[in-house]
Order: sequence, then structure tokens, then C-alpha cells
Amino acid sequence: MPLHIVRNDITLMKVDAIVNAANESLLGGGGVDGAIHRAAGPQLLEECRPLGGCKTGQAKITGGGRLPAKYVIHAVGPVWRGGGHGERELLASAYRSSLALALANGCETLAFPLISSGIFGFPKDQALKIAVDVIGDFLLAHDMTVYLVIFDRAAYAIGGKLFADIAAYIDDRYVAAHTDLYRERSRVLGLEAAAAPQAPAASAWEPDVAMPCGLDEALGRLDESFSQMLLRKISERGMTDAQCYKKANIDRKLFSKIRSDIHYKPSKPTAMAFAVALELPLEEAREMLEKAGFAFSHASKFDIIVEYFIAHRNYNIFEINEALFAFDQSLLGG
Repeated sequence: MPLHIVRNDITLMKVDAIVNAANESLLGGGGVDGAIHRAAGPQLLEECRPLGGCKTGQAKITGGGRLPAKYVIHAVGPVWRGGGHGERELLASAYRSSLALALANGCETLAFPLISSGIFGFPKDQALKIAVDVIGDFLLAHDMTVYLVIFDRAAYAIGGKLFADIAAYIDDRYVAAHTDLYRERSRVLGLEAAAAPQAPAASAWEPDVAMPCGLDEALGRLDESFSQMLLRKISERGMTDAQCYKKANIDRKLFSKIRSDIHYKPSKPTAMAFAVALELPLEEAREMLEKAGFAFSHASKFDIIVEYFIAHRNYNIFEINEALFAFDQSLLGG
């Protein structure tokens, strides 16, 4: 059920179905349409001929020909005419129609291009926003793995203001963190002009008086685990398991592992994804990360970007992943 944003050639995707950004004739064209027809071979065109074309905003399905995918779903997006002719609604409809066809044909994996964003001229940031919103809504109700395939990073952009705000947020924290690291390394290497006074060395380590006497007793005082905290937070917020793992962009099988193993240690992106799904304020998000053995680091752009969204109370994981992808970072969940 996760949504993945990837850089790839859609004709090489080993999925149940790929979506072709087609024109109304369904008889091939340029861009993604032409590339898919060339890779699939003449059989694809022969299957398209009897379909009688397709209206804008709708989709039709054929076999995959020579492609690794079993099916090709031909979705007709709108030509951009300034935004005042129902283009956004038609594009959303093309995505919804494609998803409905994939679901009706038993597809578990599906790959989309960024429909209408090529020769049809739809602004790429708006096309991406519509794709992510429609696919995200669908995945909250259905189990499917969906890939949004971006062929060229130059063809990808999040909204200018959001990009600038995140870039400024990174700059304020990332640069400062690396400046502090440089100063620390300089101090260690003896490059600072004035050496800091040395603290007296302790002759031996002495345990804190509050520490338990034995290892068994110490282990008996283990704090709440990540898994326990996660399940408690889900219950406190009145969420179902499915609501939580879908909002986290997490696979159901992975969630089952976490639920069944009290000592499960998630990856950092997984822990962050659950903090986002639970809509935790920043301090509680930090606490959840600590339970998994991690912390937000201002030496990591990935961490700063996720922190930015949590601090601004934007818990849409698909929008967060848009930003992470734009800054060439790994994604949450998945």
C-alpha cells in the first residue's frame, strides 16, 4: 500500500501494470506514450485499435505486450490551457480512473508517470500535487503499492514557496550544525588558539548511586519499548492499526512484525513515519525516535526536512516525501 516516488524508466518497471500518458486516439504519440509503444511492440497498438479511443479524464486497459508489466492502463490527461478549462479536475479523474481499473483487474503493484506534464504542458508542480493527493487518498482505502516514476530530476519540482521555505529552514540548521562540527574537530586537533582548561581525570568509574546493583535488576527496569509506545499512542488517538500504518505509508506486513515483537527495532525512516502518522508534536516525535534509538540531527538534511514539516504541523506523509525526493533524500515509510 505505500506510495514510492522513484527515478526510473517506466518501461522497465516490473509491476502488474504501468500507466501510459496517452492521447485520445490511443494510437501512440510522443513522450512517454511513444516510449511505451516502442518498448511494448506492435501488439500494443493492435490491442488499442478496437478500443475506439478514450475521453480525456478516463482510462482503458490492454495487455503489456513485450513490457515486464502484465497490463498497460492508457490514461488520457488534459492539455493545459491556462487552468480555467477544468484541467485539474480532468487530471485527477485520469488518475482515479487508472486506479479503479488497476483495482478491478487485481493489480497489487502499479506505476504512474507524471501524466500531462510533458508535451501536454501541465505545470509540473501542480501535476505532481494532484497525483500525490489522488493516489494518497486511494491508498488510505485500498491495499496496493503505487510508484510515481520520475524519469528526469530536472522534470521534478515542488512548489516554489515551499521549496524556498524548506531550503531556508535547512540552511538555518544544517549550516550551523556543520559549523559546530568543524569547531569541535578543530578543538580536538589542537587547531584552536586557546586550549580549554582540562577537567581532572577520574581515577576510576563509579556507578551512580541510583543504579541497580545487578545486571538482572537493571534489565528488569527497561523502559517502554518503541513497539509498546506506538501501540499505546494508536490507542490513545482512537485510531485503528490500518489507519495508522496507511497514514505512515507503511506496509501491513511490516506493521504486523512491529505489533508482534515487543522488542522490534525499526529503521529511522519507519520510526519517523509513525510519528507523522500519529501527528505527534515535535517533542513527542523526538521521544518516539528515542524509543527506537535515534534522534533528530541537524547534521542531516533528511532529519531537518522531516522536522520542518512536524514543526509546521503538516503531517501529510506524501507531501513530506515530495520534499524529501526534491532534496535527493530517502523517503518515509515504504
